[in-house]
Amino acid sequence: MPDIIIKTKGLEKVYGNSSVKTHALQGVSIAIPRGSFSCIIGPSGHGKSTLLHLIGGLDRPTSGTVYIDGINISELKDGKLSELRAKKIGFVFQFFNLLQNLTALENIETAMMFGKIAQNTQRGKAEALLALVGLSDKAQAKPHELSGGQQQRVSIARALANDPDILLMDEPTGNLDSESEREVLKHIFEIQSAGKTIVIVTHNNEIAKQSELLYEIRDGKLRS
Repeated sequence: MPDIIIKTKGLEKVYGNSSVKTHALQGVSIAIPRGSFSCIIGPSGHGKSTLLHLIGGLDRPTSGTVYIDGINISELKDGKLSELRAKKIGFVFQFFNLLQNLTALENIETAMMFGKIAQNTQRGKAEALLALVGLSDKAQAKPHELSGGQQQRVSIARALANDPDILLMDEPTGNLDSESEREVLKHIFEIQSAGKTIVIVTHNNEIAKQSELLYEIRDGKLRS
């Protein structure tokens, strides 16, 4: 049997009040093996990002459960949930979310501070992560001095700062040109081949075709 690192059971997410409700997710159950590359696809506004946020503990389900490495994160209190996210999950978003006043190296080191990594090891580890995504020569550059593809590669390095088992990516190539997209995807696949579990929300059919597992969400429901 595969080693399942992400599992959801009957996920429901409802927004609004008693008079006006939006069912963002309805009864979604998935199982993602450790070390796999999965994609979540579907039209805009149908629940893809909601599912990713629930998996990552950025939001809580209305009902149903999310398991990360066998832990039911739906039952964790906020402090414990934050600890689990810091240790086990890295996030990459469409709009990079880099701190504009910090260098590429400092952006990665800042993530390590939240992960409580010893200060005397942060610089060396951050330099190694920049090398991993091919940006050693951009260590002292600030985000406005980098291309979109370079900024996204910094955000991937930052997501790896605490050596998480899982990388969750929401449209990581959505703002990139074709050349930058190829460069970013090359590094994503290299990271996955090294044993990380990667889940990507995407509209890009070319990325989806390369996934090992493909989940389609429409109207908040999982389509087989």
